[in-house]
Amino acid sequence: MSDQQFHIELIHRISNINDIAAIKKQVSDYHAYLKESFNQQPINKIVLGRAFYIDCLIRHLWKEFELNDMKGLSLLAVGGYGRGHLNLESDIDLLILSRSALKTDTQQSISQFITLLWDIGLEVGQSVRTIKETISLAKGDITIATNLLEARVISGCDDTYERLDKEINHRRFWPSDKFFTAKVEEQKNRHSKFNDTSYNLEPNIKENPGGLRDIQMIGWVAKKHFKVSDGNELVKKNFLRPEELLELQDCRQFLWRMRCALHIVANRPENRLLFEYQPEVAALLNFGQDGKSSVEKMMKEYFTIVRRISELNQMLLQYFSQEIIESTNKKHCESIDENFELYEGLILVKDEKSIDSPLGLLNLFKVIADTPEVKGLHSTTLRQLRMTRRYYEHTKIELCDIPECRDFFKLLIKHPHFFDFSWDLMHKHGIMAIYTHEWEHIVGLMQFDLFHAYTVDEHTHRLIKNINRYTLDEFKDEFPRCSSICNEFPKLELLFLAAIFHDICKGRQGDHSTLGAIAVNNFMTLHDYKEHEIELVSWLVTYHLEISVVSQRKDINDPQVINEFADLVQHENNLNLLYALTLADIRATNKSLYNQWKASLMRELYTCTLKVLRTGKHQSLSQTSRIELRKADTLEILEDTNITTTQFDAIWDSMTDEYRLRHKPIQIAWHIEQIINAGDVTPLITVNNELHKGGTAVFVYCKDRPYLFAAISSYLAIKNFNVHSAMIFSSEQGMAVDTFIILEDNGSLATGERQNDAIIAVQNAISAGVDFIINERIPRKMKQFNVPTKIFWLESEYHDRTLMELEALDTPGLLAKIGKVFLDNHIMIHSAKVATIGEKAEDFFVLSDNEGNQLTNDIKQSLAEQIKEELKL
Repeated sequence: MSDQQFHIELIHRISNINDIAAIKKQVSDYHAYLKESFNQQPINKIVLGRAFYIDCLIRHLWKEFELNDMKGLSLLAVGGYGRGHLNLESDIDLLILSRSALKTDTQQSISQFITLLWDIGLEVGQSVRTIKETISLAKGDITIATNLLEARVISGCDDTYERLDKEINHRRFWPSDKFFTAKVEEQKNRHSKFNDTSYNLEPNIKENPGGLRDIQMIGWVAKKHFKVSDGNELVKKNFLRPEELLELQDCRQFLWRMRCALHIVANRPENRLLFEYQPEVAALLNFGQDGKSSVEKMMKEYFTIVRRISELNQMLLQYFSQEIIESTNKKHCESIDENFELYEGLILVKDEKSIDSPLGLLNLFKVIADTPEVKGLHSTTLRQLRMTRRYYEHTKIELCDIPECRDFFKLLIKHPHFFDFSWDLMHKHGIMAIYTHEWEHIVGLMQFDLFHAYTVDEHTHRLIKNINRYTLDEFKDEFPRCSSICNEFPKLELLFLAAIFHDICKGRQGDHSTLGAIAVNNFMTLHDYKEHEIELVSWLVTYHLEISVVSQRKDINDPQVINEFADLVQHENNLNLLYALTLADIRATNKSLYNQWKASLMRELYTCTLKVLRTGKHQSLSQTSRIELRKADTLEILEDTNITTTQFDAIWDSMTDEYRLRHKPIQIAWHIEQIINAGDVTPLITVNNELHKGGTAVFVYCKDRPYLFAAISSYLAIKNFNVHSAMIFSSEQGMAVDTFIILEDNGSLATGERQNDAIIAVQNAISAGVDFIINERIPRKMKQFNVPTKIFWLESEYHDRTLMELEALDTPGLLAKIGKVFLDNHIMIHSAKVATIGEKAEDFFVLSDNEGNQLTNDIKQSLAEQIKEELKL
């Protein structure tokens, strides 16, 4: 039995339209059959087969209501259904078309018909209009006009449809040029909603740049202007090559399968490939059931597919523009050299053979770098570029294996304007992937987490653009220190090489920084760089995460930390380049990742280390001398206030040495002033945006008690503040002297009423005692990630302190849960640094037992076990 006969036979089994339950069961059974057979038949059969089945079913029901006999009434499929395509959960768009206004009894029959469709489980989008109403609405709405382009008759009066068809194909109804312009603008607006990139980690399969809509866009323009509905007709008209048509069809089939799998997993008409669906979709698409690994394989192929679609969409729309818009307008064309010319800002090859060789291809990008007027690739250039690239993709030849190409590549990355725009096109059109297969490995490589907002290649591209931005005059005041570093470094291509290779070994077994250093060493050796240049770039790649790690996880107020970091960087040039690279890296990872608090920590680490490198003072003052110096500086700050020496000494003497060493004089002075001005009023809770650059400081002075840290952290979280750092101290009189550094979710400081919210949160925490509610609700995105809880015990130079690092899933109430374990074991928290890396929390604690001693090994082991148990989901 053929597929069509199978579907017709199903419809013949419907004998009574009043037996809604029986019809609904058949629809449900058919739906279940499509799900079960997903991996047993081509996706075309599912998409086309469902449309054919719905045709048969609706036609049968239409006739049963005797609507087929109504004069001048026609039932049309429109939109995607009009194309004869229906994915598993796609809506069924119908237009019930009449020549004139409908009689009451006809309206009632149509209403009953539509109600039945809903009752039997069909998701229907319907409109009932006359021809005149339809045309009037379509003239003012490009979306309606587009849907009508794909209209076809399911049942009813053919003549009515033909009248409509005649109207919508008339030259006065959305002339080709206006239709094309409107659709291009519509696509531009749609793309802008996705930040004009295909590389979204939770993409919309339908609407995303490079998605199904971009393929449909080609079909709409072709149908409107060229009056063709089949890609083969575009091939005959020389607008599309046979291999390009096949490529579009292959890409569409992949997206169809992915969308169908998504519908199965979501069990609804969902187009957003959310994190929560990705593991199951990957398994359905036969990428395996390994969770993170399977998702990353699937998404790598997805990103490759949408890049290909985007290229074809760009190329064909440009060809259509030349045919539809530009054919009557003579365009300005200016010769660049013997191989290229400038056509309205687009670089056009005079002879396609000029870029069909490796050197010719690379020369294209040098010409672009030499010619700032170039705004993009002409469609002819893009088509030839794609053909050349495909040859090297298929032959697996790396251009860097060709000596002449290596010399040319070195020339390119030294070009003062290469990274302005030429690099963008090399990245966008996959040239780096054929230059070195090291880069090919990271193309479309997604990291299944909430930390990285982009694929590895897109992140690296953005990092490189950030470095290049340092060198541009219009952005010199954005990050002046980095601009100065880059503009004064004579061989900036070395920093660009470090940027290109810093993440190039992501996704491989082993530490990507160490492997990346080996990869760049091999690459630069092949390219005949000098030994000291190779050593510098390899060092940068090896330690490209170090500034972030040290500034966010360690106590940068501790001279020993600064000295150790200075020993690592060794000299000022290394520090400068590493700082510029780090700042560009963190800003290219995730827009929400970089904030002024993190910037201030990195800046302070940089300036403190720079001072050590310049003065050579690796030997810090004794602890006693440092405390005396702090006291003198604090007194100087308070000199113009009404605070007496007696008042000052009372507060100063009540504080521990650790408090005095871990705060700057200006911070201590402010604390003392607040405490004295408050008199006997406690708890004292004040907020300041100036003391800790980049962060809002919440200072708490109250009677100390167990669980205070956990309670305050929890209540601040309830108010939607993120705690980034906490300094926890007790005075000799048993007062808590705590400072919490908080930020809003978007990384900004707390201002206005939000500062009052923070004060209220702390007041509630103090009032709650040890009995308060920990928010257990895990956000949707977090549920998909498996982050094992890991605890590391670090060496401390202080005999009375133990350092603990924690990695865990960043769930609500995390700090409160950890604090509960510390409380149960009589552990004192002296300070904490809290970093959230996507879905992962990386927290640092300075601890002691309740007598102020280091923790024993037995206590450490017990604590680790209890924390892991407490954090189990």
